Amino acid sequence: MSTVPAPQRTPLRRVSQGSLFRLSRSGAYPDAPHGLGFLEPALGELLDEVEALNNSVQAMRNLGDALSSFNESFASWLYVMNMNALTVDWPQAPTAASYELAKRRAAEEDAAAAHAAEVAANRPPTPISPVSRTTAPSADEAGNETVLANATAASATTAASGSKVPVKKKVGKPKLTTKEKRERGLLMEKVANTLPLEYRGSEPNLRRWLEQVIEGFLDRPGRGVGIVELLKPPDLNQARVNKCLIALVNRKVVQKDNSTGAVLYHWHGLPA
Repeated sequence: MSTVPAPQRTPLRRVSQGSLFRLSRSGAYPDAPHGLGFLEPALGELLDEVEALNNSVQAMRNLGDALSSFNESFASWLYVMNMNALTVDWPQAPTAASYELAKRRAAEEDAAAAHAAEVAANRPPTPISPVSRTTAPSADEAGNETVLANATAASATTAASGSKVPVKKKVGKPKLTTKEKRERGLLMEKVANTLPLEYRGSEPNLRRWLEQVIEGFLDRPGRGVGIVELLKPPDLNQARVNKCLIALVNRKVVQKDNSTGAVLYHWHGLPA
C-alpha cells in the first residue's frame, strides 16, 4: 500500500516582536488595551511629531523669506554704491590743499598789486622842461622829424578830403574748407563715442560743450592749452569746460600737465 505524501503548506509568518498585534494579543502584556485602543497613544505621538515637523517647515519658510529680503536690499545697496562711484567719485577733483593753494596765490597777487599801486602813487612826477637847441639836429633826429611831419600832413589831408582812415582789423582764425569741416566732425564723433553715454547724445547741451572744447584744442595745435583759453562765456563757463576736460583726460585723449606750475592740457587724440 503506497503512502500518499502530505501536501506542502506555506509556513505561517512569524509575528514580529514589536508588532502592535503582538502587543495587543500577547499574554506577556496583560495591561495592553483591547481592540483598537492601542492606536490612541501611538497616534498621539504621531500628531506631536507632525506638529513639530510643521513648525520646523514654517521656520524654514520664514528664514527663506528673510534671506530673500536681505538679498534684495543688499543688491540695491551695491547698485547705489556703484552709481555713486560713477557719478560722484572724481579722481581729478580738487582737494582741500588745492583750495588753500588758490587762496594763497590770490592773496600774493593782491599784495603784489597793492605794492605796485603804492609805488606808483609815491613816485614823484617827472618835470617837463623845454629843450633849447643850440646845435643842429643829427641825421637820425632829422629823419624822425621828417617822418612825423609826413604822417601829420597825410592825416590832415585825409581829414580834409573827408575819407575814412583805414583801421587795421583783427586777424581771426582761418576759415575751414568743406573737407576740413567734415574731417573735424568725424574726429569729434569718434571721440564722443569713446566717452560715457551722456556725451554721445543723451544730453545735447553737454555734447555741444564737448565739441566746443575739442575745437579749442584743434584751433591751437602743437602746444598746451590752458583752461582759460577754452572758455566761451556765458555758454561755456569754467565748470562745463572742466567737466569735459575730466572726461577727455580719463579716456587719455587729452593729457594734463602741471610740471611748469601752470595747468596745461595737451591734445593727443584717440589712442591707437
